[in-house]
Amino acid sequence: MEYIKSVESVFEIIAEPNRRAILSLLVSSQQSVGEIERELRMPQPMVSKHLRVLREAGFVESTVDAQRRLYRLKPEPFQEVEAWLAPFRRFWSAHVDALERHLDRMDHMDQSSTPTKRKTRGRR
Repeated sequence: MEYIKSVESVFEIIAEPNRRAILSLLVSSQQSVGEIERELRMPQPMVSKHLRVLREAGFVESTVDAQRRLYRLKPEPFQEVEAWLAPFRRFWSAHVDALERHLDRMDHMDQSSTPTKRKTRGRR
């Protein structure tokens, strides 16, 4: 039950669009509050508020570099999400694979009938 509550809280945290934008930005490199503010065109207090939530939830960590505080992603919460999504991915992959096989069969059927249609159209 604790695991489910943990996963629910992870999803609650990443459900907020501004936090997702910050996480997406931090995927490529660590950033300062000012860099995040400029990149996402968010007011500094809002960026700081979302970073605090993300830091307290374990999504990001910060280090001090001279006068700046740099934020970077931490992998653990994302591993939790990945673990929770794994059975759904297998379910979805099986359906996508079945669709791909069906489309391949349809494509082969179309290819075998296409030359006949072309000849018929060419005779008119």
